[in-house]
Amino acid sequence: MTLYAWPKQAAFGRVVPKSKIYEHAAVSAALKERFVQQVEQINWAYKLAPETVNLPATPAVAEIQVFRISLKGASLDHEVLKAIDRAIPFPLIFELVQSGRVKLVAAYKRPAQNPGSTADISHWVLSSYFETDWQLESSPRPPLPVALDMAGLYEQLLSPLVQGRVASATEDLRTPPSQVHDVAAVGYTAGAPATQPKRLTLEQHIELAEAIVSQQKQVERIRTRLGREKQFNKRVAINAELRDAKQELQRLMQQQTASQRN
Repeated sequence: MTLYAWPKQAAFGRVVPKSKIYEHAAVSAALKERFVQQVEQINWAYKLAPETVNLPATPAVAEIQVFRISLKGASLDHEVLKAIDRAIPFPLIFELVQSGRVKLVAAYKRPAQNPGSTADISHWVLSSYFETDWQLESSPRPPLPVALDMAGLYEQLLSPLVQGRVASATEDLRTPPSQVHDVAAVGYTAGAPATQPKRLTLEQHIELAEAIVSQQKQVERIRTRLGREKQFNKRVAINAELRDAKQELQRLMQQQTASQRN
């Protein structure tokens, strides 16, 4: 996964006190404790805006903010990121930093259908969070991807994270190869017309990625139930349920693969 070389002219470099996040995001006492235990420092590192990246704003994406969060340990609760997202009325890209390593994390953040004010965070909608693997801070960083406007840049920044989430979710699918072959064949019945898939928007890609992750978890839950069940007739029923769940997961994965080729 790519770590980008943020433009020098976009450098902002302001430390954000945790108390400011608490004020603007209505943080509970329990969540404050997670901030204290997990976060060393929050730095508003870069401001990607028309005047700093020479791209026109769009109604959905006027600016993109890059926050660097120094961690006390190796993990960070996504509720902490959500609180920061709620406090800042712009799309955010997070760089998490810990012991010479860094990873990118972000949720797709978009205005609600009928926002009263773009400055009111209650009018923003967040997807789940997508993240890269840890990389060395010294890893090479290419320049920002080419885009026509701020919305296009935002899509280019988020797309690798979304694709990575799907890859990591499906790598753990512990299905024997013969079963994968059988399930895959279901989608290609004789006489089925070949259709060219439509190009998906970023939002559609995210919805599909979240559906794949959710279905993968469903498969694992059913597999766990099957492992615990001892009665033969109930195992037969659960096996049928597991087969259907795997077929649905395979269908979603094929849809994802087809959309990436298009």
